[in-house]
Amino acid sequence: MKHLIPLAAGLLLLAGCAEDSPPPEPAEPAAPDTIESEVDEVAEDSNPLLEPQRLPYAMPPFDRIEAHHFRSALDEGMRRHRIEVERLAGNADEPTFENTIVALERTGQLLDRVQRLFSNLAGTHTNDELQAIQREMAPKLSAHRDEILLNRDLFARIETVYRQRDELELDAESHRLVERTYREFVRAGARLDDEGQDRLRDINRELAELGTEFSQRVLAGVNASALVVDSREKLDGLSDSRIQSAAGEAADRGLDEGTYVITLLNTSGQPPLASLTNREIRQQLHEASLNRGSLGDEHDTREIVARVLALRAKRAELLGYETHADYILAEQTAGSIEAVNEMHRRIGPAAIASARREGDDLQALINELEDEPFELASWDWAYYTGKLRQRRYDFDESQIRPYFELNNVLVDGVFYSATRLFGITFVERPDLPVYHPDVRIWEVFEENGSPLGLFIGDFYARSTKRGGAWMNSYRIYSDLLPTPPVVGNHLNIPKPPEGEPTLMTFDEVTTLFHEFGHAIHGLFSDVAYPRFAATAVPRDFVEYPSQVYEMWAVWPEVLKNYARHYETGESIPSELLERVLEAQIFNEGFRTTEYLAASIVDQALHQLPAGQTPSADELMAFEASVLAEWSMDYPPVPPRYRIPYFSHIMGGYSAGYYSYIWSEVLDADSVLWIKENGGLDRETGQHFRDTILSRGGSRDAMDLYREFAGRDPGIEPLLQRRGLLEAD
Repeated sequence: MKHLIPLAAGLLLLAGCAEDSPPPEPAEPAAPDTIESEVDEVAEDSNPLLEPQRLPYAMPPFDRIEAHHFRSALDEGMRRHRIEVERLAGNADEPTFENTIVALERTGQLLDRVQRLFSNLAGTHTNDELQAIQREMAPKLSAHRDEILLNRDLFARIETVYRQRDELELDAESHRLVERTYREFVRAGARLDDEGQDRLRDINRELAELGTEFSQRVLAGVNASALVVDSREKLDGLSDSRIQSAAGEAADRGLDEGTYVITLLNTSGQPPLASLTNREIRQQLHEASLNRGSLGDEHDTREIVARVLALRAKRAELLGYETHADYILAEQTAGSIEAVNEMHRRIGPAAIASARREGDDLQALINELEDEPFELASWDWAYYTGKLRQRRYDFDESQIRPYFELNNVLVDGVFYSATRLFGITFVERPDLPVYHPDVRIWEVFEENGSPLGLFIGDFYARSTKRGGAWMNSYRIYSDLLPTPPVVGNHLNIPKPPEGEPTLMTFDEVTTLFHEFGHAIHGLFSDVAYPRFAATAVPRDFVEYPSQVYEMWAVWPEVLKNYARHYETGESIPSELLERVLEAQIFNEGFRTTEYLAASIVDQALHQLPAGQTPSADELMAFEASVLAEWSMDYPPVPPRYRIPYFSHIMGGYSAGYYSYIWSEVLDADSVLWIKENGGLDRETGQHFRDTILSRGGSRDAMDLYREFAGRDPGIEPLLQRRGLLEAD
């Protein structure tokens, strides 16, 4: 999942999820940002990014934006931000909360807006020109961020207010704002001497360049690693629509007629592995996926990863931390590497034991079904899991997919549950401009009919879009800067041929609900200051609200409302529905193990001190040794992401991929609370909105959780949900 976390109002760090807020009347053009109007305007009428945002909700004018507009807009945003900060730092008046801390929150509004838009488009619909601008601007933006955070005069004013904070009679959120601002500057190097700050600037600049290069190589690599198949017969098992899509992809690539191309997602596992009957093709597809980024070609990322790991470790040491993991976890609810390692130790053995039992069952099935049995391999897992699921629960994906048509799932599932819980409603806005023809926009209204914000849906995979699924924000709301929220959900569902329905797997359905959980975290933000708006919460808390929202995908009332056959409109048969629900913990050992394997590798990479991180040539051996050390080296279940294409940890989830299961501890406990306290009703939804969704980072994350649930969470509900208690 991916989002932009506000730092000092306009300063953004790429991370991973969503943002929030309440709006003006949508019919009225939005006013220019207040601070922008105080700075000399640049007369550049041809650049829509530098004009007042006049569309409803001040949403971006996608139909008028061209890639080259971003270069001048980002430069201008930095120029204005620099002037604002120089005025603030040079203020001759005694530092106060209002003229220093609040004033800083007001700075950088143009840069914030343009950088959000640029980052979002670079991930959702990139091109050569945008990528070139990314490479050019990444070090500039890094240097600009350092220029602000390492400004000694500005920090002196912040430190003065910080030392007086307990005497200033501030409300709780304002008091927290002072502390978080001060801590951010310290963690960014404000206390370092000149030599240390110069070294830090160099590290940050190089990391920004490397991060951009990594993301672009991964996208190019996933496109280049697509499997070319020379006959339709070798695609036996795939649906006609998937085969047509493979033929269309081959045609788009200029290949001969009768050729097919299976494109990849950025995970290790690939959806066609569950259906392809040809074992050789399964092996070729899976190995193409697993070996990406480590083949010594132009898409190889190992040198980049190794250099990033070394630089992160050096930066942590420079800032007074033993390792990068120590630096990251100091700001998370986990608090320490020991806490994360303990969670891995608690769940890992149960998960791998369950996966091995599942593997034994699959091997027995292979021995039974195949005339010439073979040893279970990773490319066999999904295929025989499907057969075993059908045998145990009497259904397979082909039976349930006709009941999961995208629009039904979205409108009659996701939106329906949101209306029942929060009273909000959705009206599609086809009149608003989009950045790609597949994108759709809905206006969101409160229960009383007042406008809330805009929701952008971008659900289909394409070669110009990064892999995975995520939420991000184009605009966020706070009382200080009351701009209306504009949020987007982005998935990578394979697009069917023209005229065919979009039939989803159950995993894709769950992902759609999950990402919407981030979206409402963004839409409902109701905080005083931008720093705390929306998903500006610890990384290991940000996934919690979205994971809770997954529960509504299988809530019987919701499921029956959206699970309707795309042709007949008939609801999913109750007996089939019961079997689907019974199968929820089926294959959970595999799912937990592939995730934990990646999470453990992430921690191992980032728990190394400076001078001990692996070289490019050592990376894959390091991955293997870590998995062996943790007894997670089970060949049929590789990590969900291998190091060369592990995009999460090259972005906002470095030393933080554990966050999903850490958050799921809270999620599993919350689901129990919700079931005990009303379920799908307005009172439950409003309580969750008031205590969690609207509060952002304005209070300590665990205090918010306790306010919601009235208790501390336990790990047992998670183990029970995943079917791991027996093996624990």
